[in-house]
Amino acid sequence: MGKKLFLFISIILLIFGIGVHNPVFAVGNTMEDMKKAEVSVDQALDLASKGDLSGAEKAYDQFNKTWRQIEEGIKADSATAYRDIESNMGKVVYSFTIKKPDQVLVALQDLKAVNEKFANGVYPKEAGYKKKDISLDDFILLLQETKKKIKEQNQNEALEGIKNASDRWLSVEGVVVAQSAAVYSDSERDLVTIQAMLSDNPPNYDQANRVIDNMVKYLTPLANKSQYTYWDAAMILIREGLEALLVVIALMSFVKKSGEGKGIGWIWTGVLSGLGVSVILAIIVKFVISSGAFGNNNALIGGWTGVFAAVMLLYMSYWLHSQSNIADWNRYIREKSQTALTTGKLVSLGVLAFLAVFREGTETVLFYIGMASQIKLQSLLIGFLIGAAILGILAYLMVFVGLKLPLRPFFMVSSIIVFYLCIKFTGMGIHSLQLAGLIQTTNTSSIPSIGFFALYPSWESTIPQAILVVGAVIIILSKRLKNKKLITINKKTHESRQLS
Repeated sequence: MGKKLFLFISIILLIFGIGVHNPVFAVGNTMEDMKKAEVSVDQALDLASKGDLSGAEKAYDQFNKTWRQIEEGIKADSATAYRDIESNMGKVVYSFTIKKPDQVLVALQDLKAVNEKFANGVYPKEAGYKKKDISLDDFILLLQETKKKIKEQNQNEALEGIKNASDRWLSVEGVVVAQSAAVYSDSERDLVTIQAMLSDNPPNYDQANRVIDNMVKYLTPLANKSQYTYWDAAMILIREGLEALLVVIALMSFVKKSGEGKGIGWIWTGVLSGLGVSVILAIIVKFVISSGAFGNNNALIGGWTGVFAAVMLLYMSYWLHSQSNIADWNRYIREKSQTALTTGKLVSLGVLAFLAVFREGTETVLFYIGMASQIKLQSLLIGFLIGAAILGILAYLMVFVGLKLPLRPFFMVSSIIVFYLCIKFTGMGIHSLQLAGLIQTTNTSSIPSIGFFALYPSWESTIPQAILVVGAVIIILSKRLKNKKLITINKKTHESRQLS
């Protein structure tokens, strides 16, 4: 058990190391980081003083990019410094918008002054900055403010507005998903879509404006609900837990079919680790850094976890399909001397269980935290227990039915379920990375939005899903062709023996 725990701690560190683009707790000398970032402000000032506003704006954009990488460390050092710098950055953006050289110079000088104040250690140390969580009404207001910037055709401020809304989405998604899974899915899709439209060259202001109008329209009725029932709480667990349950049950049923008892232990280790890390992460988000400050990193973690899980599900689906031939399965068992699973596969079962539970578990706990202020504690607990009971009944039926199935249908059904989850996790993972701004989004009206398959109107998320489907069809057809050839060869061999 000690080795298993060590393995999963390593996995968790890997996920956080790769998944978090802007770390919540920055490491390093923030004063030195600011001095390096200030080089871009100096360049902007020099160019602005020469009347080159276009060049100055490009130099400032470079500072802005660097700022996004170091701002978390500055937040941790001084909340006051963080607010002053952000405020002056807003003034710089506005001055570039109105294109008045004198105001640009003044705004850049003020930004340089506050940056130097921080770099020289003038600001007092005051760790503990916490971006305030917002209500759904506040979130809708953010969208409406962004709409104003779109109407003014102010690309920079409109982009900042929709990125801010995306970062704050985590504060309200629990309230949304408790009432409508469809609206929740549409909201995440539209946040990515609007950002892509505003990033186009030239920006698609008209279409972005229509999408924001639609978001406000379908979110407003949800903001009017002030109290939730136990059934709202139950449905969150059922909806979010079902996908993780399908993965875990498929793994457990497979292990039982193979007769390998150790596999169950690895799967349970993955499940419990996933649940534990989900709860710990949610508590940190709620009481240490807030959901508003964590929004972008949550999308990154969810995205990378989904992609990793999809890769492992793809391998699992292929392996299950390859064992659907009874003769192949019996030969595999004999080769392993009655040990159906190697150590590597045992570990991979646990890793896959962890990824599935961690991805869904984190969102579930955050959803509950989001709705906790608008539901009675008794209703929340009753809803959770009802949801858990329903999932338990489904799990029992799945295992019972799965073990009763003959070998070939069992492997075929399991491979189809796992492959479906692979496609869905791929779409969800890439979409989350788009929401975080790590992957660009190319929208198209020719692709429908289908929540069941996590299909979004974006080429970046749809093409990998299409490749998976085409690849699966090619593998199935090639395998059938190979089997037909073997049957033909065996038949000819048999006939030649009879003749001789």
